Amino acid sequence: MEKEPIRVLHIVPNMQAGGLETLIMNIYRNIDRTKVQFDFLVHYTGNYFYDDEIRSLGGRIYKLSVRDDNNFIKYLKDLDAFFKAHPEYKIVHGHMESLGQFYFKAAKRNGVPVRVAHSHNSATEDTLKGKIKGLLLKRYKVFATDYFACSQKAGEFMFANKKFTVLKNAIIVNNFAYNEDERNRLRKELGIEDKIVIGHAGRFCEQKNHKFLIDVFKKIADLENNAVLLLIGAGETFERIKEQVQEYGLEERVIFLGVRKDIASLYQAMDCFVFPSLFEGLGIVAIEAQCSGLPVVGSDVIPKEAAVTNQFHYMSLDDSADEWAKKILEVTKQERKAEIDKIRAAGYDVHDVAEYLEDFYIKKYLEN
Repeated sequence: MEKEPIRVLHIVPNMQAGGLETLIMNIYRNIDRTKVQFDFLVHYTGNYFYDDEIRSLGGRIYKLSVRDDNNFIKYLKDLDAFFKAHPEYKIVHGHMESLGQFYFKAAKRNGVPVRVAHSHNSATEDTLKGKIKGLLLKRYKVFATDYFACSQKAGEFMFANKKFTVLKNAIIVNNFAYNEDERNRLRKELGIEDKIVIGHAGRFCEQKNHKFLIDVFKKIADLENNAVLLLIGAGETFERIKEQVQEYGLEERVIFLGVRKDIASLYQAMDCFVFPSLFEGLGIVAIEAQCSGLPVVGSDVIPKEAAVTNQFHYMSLDDSADEWAKKILEVTKQERKAEIDKIRAAGYDVHDVAEYLEDFYIKKYLEN
């Protein structure tokens, strides 16, 4: 009789097309699923970007409603009922820091021996919501047994004096290899063959600092008639940013692409990737961009581990939009070259990370 795989429960907001979700899926696609299977406990009832693929790979998705109905008492009861109904889970891997104390406590109470807390960020937003989240994060580690972080900075921020392991935000490096033919095809498809193409990929939210990015691009547009900006993603600040673009009269020069499945190809079409985040745990898109040979201009709050190649150029968020614009235009003149070997050597190859995590899960399962 064939042995059943170990089923690991990943706890996430939902499986939309974001950096965290992409990381989990990269590992999921490359782990040996005859030994380890991923299931997902999500906090929204809707259907999301990766749901169909998860099911096609043999994963199960369980949906909670707390982010839809904000009924916290019901959420606590739902957590308890879930773990009572699913004693098969011996390992839960949490990626949702603010609610971690609640789902880990429910898991512990119902006999789940391995509870992995994973830090994906190094700060919170400077808003009331961010301050409340910061208070919740202090208890993320309380009921966990093991600790992962996407960078040293993210681990120190979240876990303080706890011992944690840095697990690299890995990518499928071959997918991002620079390809001149793909570059030409995409630029033609988008009608930007002769343009200087600045790009950004990320959820539209305060953290990603789109407002400043548009300020910077306004300066670029003033300096260079031939420049365009590609924005990939969706999120809560989208309409506000669209209004800012209209206010600046940049509608013909800022291209909103939404959520895309061909982001690896879109990197090929760019001449510079701009990453002005207010904070990041690491920034997987910066790794992807460098892998495709793109110069990256990013804020100096981004962890140093993200600068895998000499194509990464740090700028302070205190620097003016003019200074950012000049730096971006300067690096677009750099020669495009393959950087796969450097990315792989730095430990960002998903095959290595998937193998490590697979061994970790199996060892923990056997110990418990």
